Amino acid sequence: KLVADVAIEHPSCSKQHAVLQFRHVVRKDEWGEQVGGVRLYVLDLDSANGTWLNGERVEGRRYVEVRSKDVLRFGESGREYVVLVPPKEGMEGGGK
Repeated sequence: KLVADVAIEHPSCSKQHAVLQFRHVVRKDEWGEQVGGVRLYVLDLDSANGTWLNGERVEGRRYVEVRSKDVLRFGESGREYVVLVPPKEGMEGGGK
């Protein structure tokens, strides 16, 4: 609990299960100009029971973009977390 910002009290969840991280990303727009913005990502820390994004298991040790209104679930817990992030400024489109 000392290193976790959000403690998930479920027996199927690891002590350090996953990371939510805001990262600055630079992409090129349709005119070739570089456009930067901050996006949210989830990273599963090779947990035994997985991290789930919108019902699909997140591959371990791989950053996956999380968008507003996406649903996260950890391990076998039935608790779902709906993500609410502010709109992206300057970065439209993109994919997971």
